[in-house]
Amino acid sequence: MELWHIVVLAVIQGLTEFLPISSSAHLILPSQILGWPDQGLAFDVAVHVGTLAAVVWYFRKEVYRLTVAWAGDTARGRVGQDSGLAWAVIAGTIPAGLAGLLLNDFIESTLRSGLVIAASTIGFGLVLWWSDAVGRRSRDLPTLTMKDAVIIGLAQALALIPGTSRSGITITAALFLGFGREAAARFSFLLSIPLILAAGLLKTLELVEQGGATDWTAIALGAALSFVSAVICIHLFLKFLERLGLMPFVVYRMVLGLLLIVMLW
Repeated sequence: MELWHIVVLAVIQGLTEFLPISSSAHLILPSQILGWPDQGLAFDVAVHVGTLAAVVWYFRKEVYRLTVAWAGDTARGRVGQDSGLAWAVIAGTIPAGLAGLLLNDFIESTLRSGLVIAASTIGFGLVLWWSDAVGRRSRDLPTLTMKDAVIIGLAQALALIPGTSRSGITITAALFLGFGREAAARFSFLLSIPLILAAGLLKTLELVEQGGATDWTAIALGAALSFVSAVICIHLFLKFLERLGLMPFVVYRMVLGLLLIVMLW
């Protein structure tokens, strides 16, 4: 990979992993428009490590507090507010994890087409707009129940469809349940940690099985750039979400989806 390929792809991954605009829709653009070669499995692992490190670092206080509370309350056989949120993250991860194990081969062989990505980008973008328009936005994370977590988790499983956007669909579900924008985004980001970790581990196992030479410079640069861009993305998204709303992302998804359709027609 050329240096500027590494920079562009790592930044794309860092930004689109957490914005509600679909990383798969963006990663198809360089190959379709510019004819770039596939970045390879090793680079995929690197940028997953970078984005995982970014979300863990950004929410390090919450992650530490939830982990300690979960371990302590579980040992004592009780559930407090923090340990309850930790259990909610676990419960919300299970549906997507099971769906990934059961349907991954089908999705890889059937749903990886450009038209599916374009349709999902547009369709789930409209659903995101609908949730933001009709949601009460009156609830905060302390009111999150296990039922809420499972519903959001089931929605997260839909992100296996390319073009859906994991953050987009989980924020959508949370808004429909009445959560505020920032609360929806924060739970979406916390929910991403075990899923990105699992995806990174699976890709690492695939990489080990494949063997072969590894460009460690590309790996290190990709991980570092995806980390930095993801941290900046999370910070700015949470800072301006209430002020800007979700409409800019909806409009962006419409334009992106139509662009993909025109390219692939």
